[in-house]
Amino acid sequence: MEKRAFIAVGLSIAVFYLFSMLYGPDKKATQAVPQPGTPVAVSASPATAASAVASTPVSPEQSAASATPQKDVTVDTELYTAVFSSRGASLKSLVLKNYREAKTPTAKNVMLGADADPNISSYASRATGFNLSDSCQYSTDAVSFSVAKGGTRQLAFTYVSGQGFTVRKTYTFTSGAYGIKLDSEVFNNSAAPLVGALQQVMTYPAEPKVKDNRFDTAGAYLFSDDKIHSDKIKDVAAATKRYDKGILWSGFADKYFLNAIMAENGSIAAVDLKKNGAGFFESIVSSPQFTINPGQSTVVSQRIFVGPKDIDILKAQGNSLVQSLDLGWFTVIAKPLLYTLKFFYSYVGNYGIAIIIITIILKGLFFPLTHKSYKSMKGMQKIQPEMAKLREKYKDDRDAMNKAVMELYRVHKVNPMGGCLPMVVQIPVFFALYKSLMFSIELRHAPFFLWVTDLADKDPYYVTPVIMGITMFFQQKMTPSQMDPMQQKMMLALPVVFTFMFLSFPSGLVLYWLVNNILTISQQMYINKLVTD
Repeated sequence: MEKRAFIAVGLSIAVFYLFSMLYGPDKKATQAVPQPGTPVAVSASPATAASAVASTPVSPEQSAASATPQKDVTVDTELYTAVFSSRGASLKSLVLKNYREAKTPTAKNVMLGADADPNISSYASRATGFNLSDSCQYSTDAVSFSVAKGGTRQLAFTYVSGQGFTVRKTYTFTSGAYGIKLDSEVFNNSAAPLVGALQQVMTYPAEPKVKDNRFDTAGAYLFSDDKIHSDKIKDVAAATKRYDKGILWSGFADKYFLNAIMAENGSIAAVDLKKNGAGFFESIVSSPQFTINPGQSTVVSQRIFVGPKDIDILKAQGNSLVQSLDLGWFTVIAKPLLYTLKFFYSYVGNYGIAIIIITIILKGLFFPLTHKSYKSMKGMQKIQPEMAKLREKYKDDRDAMNKAVMELYRVHKVNPMGGCLPMVVQIPVFFALYKSLMFSIELRHAPFFLWVTDLADKDPYYVTPVIMGITMFFQQKMTPSQMDPMQQKMMLALPVVFTFMFLSFPSGLVLYWLVNNILTISQQMYINKLVTD
């Protein structure tokens, strides 16, 4: 009997660690988008698109261009301040105005992209089939500018090659939006057809320097073949990993923020992930292969997103970008719970109170099941003396004992499985809520009250985990048990174990568990009164 109690304790602890590890993040490409009215031949088969990962050798002209001093252009909007570079016509960094690195008024705003490979900024362009490297220097007439509220502005970079082609990259910014349109136009100024594919390059640190829970799930993410894919640097350390089926977007993300490029009308044919020579995670996003006749041009239209993984913001981008918010196996339940959390927050203005409201609603919805469960356990507890007598009487005849036990269940109208099955139904909901609270940027730096100033971080004084452990202890004492006294004492050690586990959990999750325990105690008192009456 003691052995079973040990197993029960061990399994309870294992479940929490197991789900923490397992719930991590684990359309059709067709043609490049030609400029309206421009007769450009484009390969119709995705299989022929951009098969080479590396660009062709850099020409002396490009080497000279790479030595030219870079020109930076700063673009300021309501939501962010972005710095673009003439080197590769790329994005050097983007500072989010509404998000800070820490929960202090003096903390720096979150900066994305600045930790990329110093030699390759985000969305630097390469090509296959003609000489265009990510180090090419583009020209621009733009200087630093702001996007007025409700307005739209463009930033254009141009690279003129001495080998008969010109590339013009145009970024379009819209006030109040994180999405940025990117049009890359290639002109063929030569006397022969130009065949190739355009590539946008992104890099990411192999190991983030900042040790923060924000980087718990950092890595490469993309949506391909109607599902989300995630890769860590170890997945591509030995060889390049390639995706080439129905790619809607590709990028790098951590727990709360995403830097991604999205396809427009099948403008992404393939994505190659690898570890580059500088030790950075590198993503090469290739367009379908195109053929440009002399004197003609083609445009590859895409969109980029650099911002927070807020479920409403992601959904507004389209392209299934919301799938980057991976909430585990029970996503179908977790996302509605997250929407509900935001709904209540819009009225009460406090995510802690919103969590309490959701916990009460869930408890109410499951009350019939838990009532049945506790009533069944209470009934089983009452017949334990008779069960012991039957075991003693038929200890040498197992078949006779089973028949007698089943008859005892029938007479007293109890179901031995009644205490378990209703609880099993609630497991998906619990873990869905667990993921929603653990990975929701809405809770990041969201205060509750007094010392709990960040629901996404642990309780700095460990008050709520300790209170949670105390309530769990009382809940265990009140729950009907079929165990012997020794087993019951061993099970009472669970609150101590869980308390230590919850010390480092986000306070929003601890709040949910604490409120749930208090409601369970109240519910148990009510059920005990009903059963007694």
